[in-house]
Amino acid sequence: MTLIASPSQTSNHKQEKILQGAMQVFFRDGYAGTSMDRVAIEAGVSKQTIYSYFHDKEGLFKALIEQITISRFQTLFDSEELTGDPEGLLRQVAEAYLLKVSDDHQYLSLLRVVIAESSRFPEMAKLYYHTVIQRGRQLLGKYFDDRPELGIQDSEATAQIFFGTLVSFVVSQELMYGKEIMPLSSQKLVDSLVYLILRNKSI
Repeated sequence: MTLIASPSQTSNHKQEKILQGAMQVFFRDGYAGTSMDRVAIEAGVSKQTIYSYFHDKEGLFKALIEQITISRFQTLFDSEELTGDPEGLLRQVAEAYLLKVSDDHQYLSLLRVVIAESSRFPEMAKLYYHTVIQRGRQLLGKYFDDRPELGIQDSEATAQIFFGTLVSFVVSQELMYGKEIMPLSSQKLVDSLVYLILRNKSI
């Protein structure tokens, strides 16, 4: 018996083909250098097919950001709140983030494009910030607010420091050749970061 793909399966397959093709072009040519014609050739579909799924280039890149980032951090940020003992939770979040991105060439390529094009296309950078940093900061800030025994005076700023440090580490070590010039182990970073945040914890 021959199985016939349903319309929804065919649609999902075409959308995935477009996103995979777009990924190759965006990462190779940058945002400004990417055209729908080039994406169509790379994806093996017509340009009209791309427009039927994605309104324009910005919509296509937005979908790509969401696919690459959300799939990687869904297990971290999918719940309504963070739970667990402070030291264990902070280590888990930091180590999970660094493990997911440090050797992830797709994610690092996306981050490189976002940084390179952020001045010309600020909405693109804002989307990345919202998808990765803002969600994590909100959850961690709420976690700090619910635990006054930690002695954290400004939960929002501390959560920003936490996630900002992780992103900065990835950028400096992975994108700016810090691993070659002045390497720093991720474990040392996590140890120091957790210590700095929890050092005022009440006993």
